[in-house]
Amino acid sequence: MAIVTFSAAAFKARYPEFSAVADATLSACFDESGLYLSNTDDSPVDNVAKRAVLLNMCTAHIAFLGGLLSADGQAKPVGRVSSAGEGSVSASLEYSTATPGSGPWFNQTQYGASFWQATSYLRGFRYFPQPARW
Repeated sequence: MAIVTFSAAAFKARYPEFSAVADATLSACFDESGLYLSNTDDSPVDNVAKRAVLLNMCTAHIAFLGGLLSADGQAKPVGRVSSAGEGSVSASLEYSTATPGSGPWFNQTQYGASFWQATSYLRGFRYFPQPARW
């Protein structure tokens, strides 16, 4: 088995909204995505092409949470709008703190939600029956 090597060109072709982000920054986000899905020979995802897609989803999620898509480099607010005003513009967001790597943490972005759903089969119980003895 092999590991996935980050390709900034392939990433930006799939996620063109990140085209203005430096390749080195995206590469760092890709390295961080390895904390959530192993990119080693022991990875639960044997298919390297499939693992590349999943790692790129996670990379986009991490980059988005880091504020890499906003003009000022600040992370965008997340959560449900619990109240909003119009005069002097105000908004309140309701969101409980999510543990990194958990479902609520991934569901903060479209990229993370896609990753969470695509990897659901990895979080289930796997039963391997003992071979029958004859």
